[in-house]
Amino acid sequence: MSNRLFQGIVHQMSQSIERTISILDETPTVIASSELSNVGEAAEIDFPEVSVSEVPVVIGNSTYFGFGTMGHNEYIVCIEGYTYLGFGTMGHKEYIVCIEGDDAQTAKYASLLSVSLSSIKQYYDEKHDRANFIKNVILDNILPGDIYLKSRELHFISETSRVVMLIRIVSRNDVSVYEVVQKLFPDKHKDFVININETDIALVKEVPEEIELKDLENLARSIVDTLSSEFYTHAVVGIGTKVSGIKDLARSFKEANVALEVGKVFDNEKAIVSCESLGIARLIYQLPTTLCESFLREVFKKDSIESLDQETLFTIQRFFDNNLNVSETSRKLFVHRNTLVYRLEKIKKLTGLDLREFDHAIVFKIALMVNKYLNANPVKY
Repeated sequence: MSNRLFQGIVHQMSQSIERTISILDETPTVIASSELSNVGEAAEIDFPEVSVSEVPVVIGNSTYFGFGTMGHNEYIVCIEGYTYLGFGTMGHKEYIVCIEGDDAQTAKYASLLSVSLSSIKQYYDEKHDRANFIKNVILDNILPGDIYLKSRELHFISETSRVVMLIRIVSRNDVSVYEVVQKLFPDKHKDFVININETDIALVKEVPEEIELKDLENLARSIVDTLSSEFYTHAVVGIGTKVSGIKDLARSFKEANVALEVGKVFDNEKAIVSCESLGIARLIYQLPTTLCESFLREVFKKDSIESLDQETLFTIQRFFDNNLNVSETSRKLFVHRNTLVYRLEKIKKLTGLDLREFDHAIVFKIALMVNKYLNANPVKY
């Protein structure tokens, strides 16, 4: 990545000063150059240890300028018509600037370029470290006591409102969804796009304290719509709860994961699922399967739920959708009221539950959801 960062700056700088510029690594090999044909070539340069004065010093065919201090590559040196200067971050000289020319002006160019490249490299490293740091936080790969220490080290604001959204790719075109999402959220100081695996991308987004769930759902909808309409990629988004501390990001991430898993079981047609709107489905998801199986046996004493045909199940669902209103349900199903009553009596004979009574309807509704949960065999988080 550093190579690409350096290449763009080297290209612009060489056009401004009209000189050949190259960047070498520690080997030293050319990793960026205004002459693209030089990239990848090994440079045979020997930088001896010398003491540098405040005026140019000539040793053999090399000239040393007093812009630095004693030590390896901490001075500007001119060799065979080219000026070299080592630079890096944290006091370690990882790279060397090479500029065509061996005069004092070229030495200044080298000094300016090394400072610029060092700053850019430091910013990139810090940003890259921040992304890794956030990834480790949401995946619970960092000790709680180390979270705040590392956040201070990276100048990361710990106490602010954030939410984790988990974008799961269901089907894709030949496109990098990770890069698309990064472009949708270009503020690298506040928003972090993290590649979790081949199908999952986490978005850790800073949000206002007063933001509402519908605003988060609209944001998630814009991601899904963009991927679908512009890149022919089908995705679903799970939304975790909003948290105010960095240590709680792991919880928000897990909740986004749970939202997707629960949504896949109970409502697989929804592309946006928030953990705050899961309702009783979340409770069922947390139950042991043995308890769920026992509950179904209690409800369906005479026969299993599988004995209900699809027409009956469809009728029951519409009856629930219309708030247990017989007349309204029969009207929307285009059936006679007595036909609906007959179907409800059929359920009563099988289970002993009269769905026209609220308490019985709740038990049956939960039984349907439990059965769907058992059949799905979801992943637990």
